[in-house]
Amino acid sequence: MSRSGAFCPKCGDEFEPPEDRPELPGTQRDSERVLCDACYFEEFDLVDAPETIEVRVCAQCGAVHKGNRWVDVGAEDYTDIAVEQVSEALGVHVDAEAVEWQVAPEQLDQNNIRMHTEFSGVVRGIPITEQVSVPVRIARETCKRCGKIAGGSFASVVQVRADERDPTDDEVDRAKTIAEEYVAEREATGDRNAFITETNEVDDGLNMKISTNQMGHGIAKRITAQLGGGYSDSKRLITEDEDGQKLYRMTYAVRLPRYRQGELIDPEDGDGPVLVRSVQGNLKGVRLATGEKYEAQFEEGEAPDADRLGFRDDGEPTTLVAVEDENAVQVLDPETFESKTVPRPDYLDTDADEVPVVKSRAGLHVLPAADDATDGE
Repeated sequence: MSRSGAFCPKCGDEFEPPEDRPELPGTQRDSERVLCDACYFEEFDLVDAPETIEVRVCAQCGAVHKGNRWVDVGAEDYTDIAVEQVSEALGVHVDAEAVEWQVAPEQLDQNNIRMHTEFSGVVRGIPITEQVSVPVRIARETCKRCGKIAGGSFASVVQVRADERDPTDDEVDRAKTIAEEYVAEREATGDRNAFITETNEVDDGLNMKISTNQMGHGIAKRITAQLGGGYSDSKRLITEDEDGQKLYRMTYAVRLPRYRQGELIDPEDGDGPVLVRSVQGNLKGVRLATGEKYEAQFEEGEAPDADRLGFRDDGEPTTLVAVEDENAVQVLDPETFESKTVPRPDYLDTDADEVPVVKSRAGLHVLPAADDATDGE
């Protein structure tokens, strides 16, 4: 007598249906559920694998295409990427339990990898294993970002100039570095629209073509935050998109400060020369005659009217001959070696044998020591 009254519809043998997957009322009977084990495993596939997998890789930047977008992975060896995509593409039968698997990649050549996989699991209480080999082809192409760069695409221009002077080589190099670091930060967040299309040094400064208007604005803002000065913007209509929206190209004109940190200027206000300490916001410095702090008036900002006298680097050490009183000392003129009486600023170390001095058309003045806190920010 049958214990269950169940017969395999394929071979006709009586069998005991699995009890862990009962038929649900009102649902269509699963044909696999009513097969005996022998017939069930005849057509059973533990793993559903594609015939081949293609990994799309940008030949320029190495990004990998996943889903509907390009992703920067920073990989030179794409074996791990191939393993990942094979893992996502393989399907394990829903009836399998306690599934384990391992993969052994075989590099056939630069663009072809064969993934040897072995799966094990338990189906209907029976341990089962299956081996599958999946060919993976590395398809090298050009991502959208690299295509834009190669095509010279840009949305904004950052121009770096200086007020009443040309930027120094150091300022140009720093502006480049600031822009590159800003772009790298955005790239690190996954922003693939962040790039510099072109950088050109010109006679009076630097021009950079930037991928987006937002990026151009961010770079201009950061350059002025670190180097001082300000920027203005202007826009030019370049086209309209398919929806009729106007597209503009922005130009961000960065104007670096008229004076530089470490420059010697004479505001001609009767209080003598100033060593510039900071050009962030209002120009700040120290008076060489007294050591008192100097700050330009609000309306003058970073560019008060002043005569340029030179730079701190023009200074040289000389002998401190004598301290005359609270207001004056004697030093040797570094050119004539004559003893000269000069103003005594607060920062002068009266116990020193030598002091740094600078000679300009405003006279001979003692400079702050190089590590003096009043000499920079």
